[in-house]
Amino acid sequence: MWERHEVEAFLTLAEELHFGRTAERLGVTTGRISQVIGKLERRTGARLFERTSRTVRPTAIGQRLANDLAPLVVGFEEAVRRAVDAGRGVTGELRVAFLGEWTAPVLLRAVRLFGERHPGCRVDVREVQLFNSRPSLLDGSVDLLIAAYPFDGDGLVCGPVLLSERRVLAVAAGHPLAREARVSVEVLGDHPVVQYPAATSAGFKRDRTPDRTPSGRPVPKGPVGNTFSEMLTLVALGQGVLPVGEHSRQYYPRPDIAYVPVHDAPPIERGLVWRESNTTERVRAFVRAATDAATADATAREAAATEAAATDAAAIDE
Repeated sequence: MWERHEVEAFLTLAEELHFGRTAERLGVTTGRISQVIGKLERRTGARLFERTSRTVRPTAIGQRLANDLAPLVVGFEEAVRRAVDAGRGVTGELRVAFLGEWTAPVLLRAVRLFGERHPGCRVDVREVQLFNSRPSLLDGSVDLLIAAYPFDGDGLVCGPVLLSERRVLAVAAGHPLAREARVSVEVLGDHPVVQYPAATSAGFKRDRTPDRTPSGRPVPKGPVGNTFSEMLTLVALGQGVLPVGEHSRQYYPRPDIAYVPVHDAPPIERGLVWRESNTTERVRAFVRAATDAATADATAREAAATEAAATDAAAIDE
């Protein structure tokens, strides 16, 4: 097996055809280049260069070897460069996925801000489903995913919370609970709950479809769905109920489903997820951009709410 400095000496001599110029380029002595080439020839079992007092030229074997090695070295150096860029620079390509229609707007705002800050890095946005969201991160086809927390296990990292929403219970339009103004988490003990696919983590399942209610009653398990739309269809068919975020009202309005507020459950939080082993500068920069975009959105919403309240107060005074 040839070492890197030996390959470099061989290819440089094949290009320069001069021991002195080769030594100068590589910052070594002429004698050192001669020693390296002699060692390579003994190891190969054939002469690689014809030498006279005036000229140096590759033999047929040497020329063929140079032709074979040159593109491999270029490819090696390019691979190292790409790795360095990925680890230290904000260039190249970043593959970002979203899970659920309601996460797309905040993701797109993050993409725009990231693009303004780092025009040399292209962002490829794609959608994943419940059944392939985790595999897409683990097999490296996706660098970042915006999804609901907890998204635990398998060496995954969850970034700052970008979205927070109240919980509602999705029930069939004709279900007895559809007439309620609000419900408690305890009602999960009275109705089958549609289950998330096996690809979702144990922590996520405990949070969204727990085995027991807060008082300790067992929660009946309903059928499993592979996508969110499929799970809602199971709800509409009367095969179970499903705790979801309130954004489902806006992004998944269906005449066959009612969304009933859950008054005693913590909010659902969403943010970016990535593999810890893939924590590159590109990933860090995108997380910063997403956090800044979400903060700006929250500030704008607060300002709009304050202005609306002031307008309402002024109207009452009049």
